[in-house]
Amino acid sequence: MPRAPSFWSHDGVLARALSPLSAVGTALTAGRVARPGWRAPVPVICCGNVTVGGAGKTTLVLDLARRLKDRGRAVHVLLRGYGGSGRGVHRVAADDSAALVGDEALLLAAVAPTWIGGDRAAGARAALGAGADVLLMDDGLQNPTLRKSFSILVVDGATGFGNGRVLPAGPLREPVAAAAARCRAAVLIGSDGTGALCRLDLPVLRANLVQDASIGALAGQRVLAFAGIAIPEKFFGPLRRAGAVVAAARAFPDHHPYSARDLDALRRQAEALGARLVTTPKDAVRLPPAFRARVTVIGVGLEWDDPGGIDRLLDEALVG
Repeated sequence: MPRAPSFWSHDGVLARALSPLSAVGTALTAGRVARPGWRAPVPVICCGNVTVGGAGKTTLVLDLARRLKDRGRAVHVLLRGYGGSGRGVHRVAADDSAALVGDEALLLAAVAPTWIGGDRAAGARAALGAGADVLLMDDGLQNPTLRKSFSILVVDGATGFGNGRVLPAGPLREPVAAAAARCRAAVLIGSDGTGALCRLDLPVLRANLVQDASIGALAGQRVLAFAGIAIPEKFFGPLRRAGAVVAAARAFPDHHPYSARDLDALRRQAEALGARLVTTPKDAVRLPPAFRARVTVIGVGLEWDDPGGIDRLLDEALVG
């Protein structure tokens, strides 16, 4: 996925010039989400967002999947499988590649049975046939094929809703109010640096991204950090704050398929700098096994301001 254009963060001349096209996009999305979807006989929880990429949906889905499993629920995850070449409904297997199913699908499949496919209703039927009693959607708030029983709007605190305009004039898939009207709650990840919460009339739970404890071992170590995620600074910043000496930080596009040339350049640069290669789990699953073995992987999770709040929200989702 290409990096977001800089003008999406402010309401300038170019954004205003593109606004007529945004009106067209808004109308098309409204028509699409109004289509009736298939109603599953089990709870369908959707973690979606209103912006293009980078809100933290997959991190939230991983957290919720673990909580549902701890409750003894047979949770299955549904997602499109962005970045993968797979077509149709496919259950993610341990030996699948990121090139086939996408990087996020591999991370999710390590926690719960995971299905990719653009038709979420078809994926839901397959999951039900495999024994699912809860369906958890990673993205799909604007996908009409499967009716959601409980939707959560995920908001990145650092970027919020950008300039507040719909594609292509801004980063929104649809107007904020339209998306929020279909949600029962919002999750804000990080501090609200843009005043995004002022635009929401929803219950809001707050959480922060926290890296694995293993990040502490990098204090004082020279590292070459690389990441192909929507907002690479979410990875680079914590490394610096943990005391790692970031000799170089290489940002790649989200879901970037690393080529042999990319990997050779990273290896050579790390050797020249006397630095250890470090990356994210999402990037690690896109690396060949031999190269992955030479890279330190630092995972990430959520730390909730009110841990009981997310469990109460799940209680409501499972009965509503």
